[in-house]
Amino acid sequence: MDCIGFCTKDPSPMIPHLDEIKDFGQFWFVTITPYGREVEPNVPQKGKVISSFISLSEKVGIKSVAWRYDPIFITEKYSIKQHIADFSAIAKRLSGHTEVCVISFIDLYEKVKRNFPEARTVSPRERAEIGEAFAKIGKEYGIKIKTCAEGTDLEKYGIDCSGCQTKETIENAIGARLKVPSSKRSPRAECSCLIGTDIGAYDTCAHLCRYCYANANKDNVVRNARLHDPSSPLLLGNLRGGEEIHSALQESWIDRQQTFL
Repeated sequence: MDCIGFCTKDPSPMIPHLDEIKDFGQFWFVTITPYGREVEPNVPQKGKVISSFISLSEKVGIKSVAWRYDPIFITEKYSIKQHIADFSAIAKRLSGHTEVCVISFIDLYEKVKRNFPEARTVSPRERAEIGEAFAKIGKEYGIKIKTCAEGTDLEKYGIDCSGCQTKETIENAIGARLKVPSSKRSPRAECSCLIGTDIGAYDTCAHLCRYCYANANKDNVVRNARLHDPSSPLLLGNLRGGEEIHSALQESWIDRQQTFL
């Protein structure tokens, strides 16, 4: 396995266990947004997450961590002006601890419409205003701003629209060149991420963020949480007998050929 990718809003539970995975390449996305409990009910206090981010960066290296500020949505409380102020404050805290921030705007999936009915699409004009401001803030604090599956409209402001978990991103994280099979590129035209093996399940995240597309409703999450057994090889429940288990093929994509570049 060349690299383990993590996406989280709270890396703190893993930090004491980093030595156990130190022999693996790692890349971490840590989401830090300005939203309160009315939107992100169970996400830890922002200052705690920022401190955990900084600790993580110091342990795994600045090239192996990236900040996500998404999804961006606009309300009376979370206005464009407020987003710019909050983004600047977080960027100042994270300066020197990450080189990248990935942004994206809210997608109104059916689950999101049901759980967050007051959410609305961010208009092209609003996207441009936010993108231009964030690019300037990123430049001030040494943080490259990238977008995730948002097209190329913000390139004119100096934002990198090439993708968030690209081949180059992983190469920088693990310090090695990759030869990636064409079959492992994302089939989505708007996405440049490498395709690996996901470990996760819908309706399991207890953060219960109202904009989340992975949770159908709170009741499903509560019910699934009761099924979790730390001693089980499954994320939910236990083996019942008769299951067909396949070993996952682990094929290295690291290019072992030496180069003068």
